[in-house]
Amino acid sequence: MQQAHHQLTVFSSQGRGLYEFTHELRDWVRSSDIQAGLLTVFVQHTSASLLIQENADPTVQADLERFFARLVPDGDPIFRHRQEGNDDMAAHARAALTQTHLAIPIVGGAPVLGTWQGVFLYEHRYDPQHRKVMIHLIGE
Repeated sequence: MQQAHHQLTVFSSQGRGLYEFTHELRDWVRSSDIQAGLLTVFVQHTSASLLIQENADPTVQADLERFFARLVPDGDPIFRHRQEGNDDMAAHARAALTQTHLAIPIVGGAPVLGTWQGVFLYEHRYDPQHRKVMIHLIGE
């Protein structure tokens, strides 16, 4: 049994939206020499999340954003936490409704994802942010 871990700090988001990093994950897994195991991906923030989502049609991402805008509107009067602006508590709620960690099987030295699946950081804040994602791989 082997383990490897790494912190991705490549995320300087341009604000709210989805940022794919599937290629970075694949490259790192390949470099680990672990052929079979489990990859854990964890975002170290409370106003961003992780998604496995379609990466072929960008209208999917736009539709997701419209859905979340309706579900969790910025500046909703029910929110009292607004220290960093109208999108502050909405960003926390969006992160609570999505995922802050993912588990992805590794087979043949690569993440097992479907044909149209990609791994995304979902930035929930309007302003650009620096995000860190920790990745951990255990296997043989």
